[in-house]
Amino acid sequence: MRQTILARRYAKALFSLGKEQGKTEDYSGKLKEIAALYADEAAGVSDAVTNPLYPLDVREKVMVKIAESVQADAMLTNFLKLLIAKKRADILPDIAEAMQSMVNRDQNISHGTIVSAFEFDDALMAKIQTTLEKLTGNKVILETQVDPSIIGGIIAKVGDLVLDGSIKTQLNGLKESIKGRE
Repeated sequence: MRQTILARRYAKALFSLGKEQGKTEDYSGKLKEIAALYADEAAGVSDAVTNPLYPLDVREKVMVKIAESVQADAMLTNFLKLLIAKKRADILPDIAEAMQSMVNRDQNISHGTIVSAFEFDDALMAKIQTTLEKLTGNKVILETQVDPSIIGGIIAKVGDLVLDGSIKTQLNGLKESIKGRE
């Protein structure tokens, strides 16, 4: 829990700086690239910048090279060096996630999932997306999943909004109502 709070604080600081310069999306994208490097165990990036056995100046040089590889500007490079100095480089993936969330909120973008029993064509997907955008008031980016167990219909989840129009749920509701009458 503490790591998430710290990550949000660092993300908020970088978001504020990025907002002043109009670079919030750029910073978020670059942090996401670096977080992807962290996830690649074979590259050993995470260990190289977080392992206390390596001297601080060596870890800082590695982070500067990483910043150069993603073409980070001076502000972002200094932010990354600060993470090394404060021994917070291990929470960089969490910072990247929090930063992306802040950028999405700033731009009124919501992410959602659509679960259906079969794959939708593009026209139907566009209609669903338009409807969800009207309901939420935000631009919606959808991810689709196929789950034959719902039999038919769809389950749409966008943020806290869940719309369950699956046949499986309707059948379960019918089953419960029949049990209640007995």
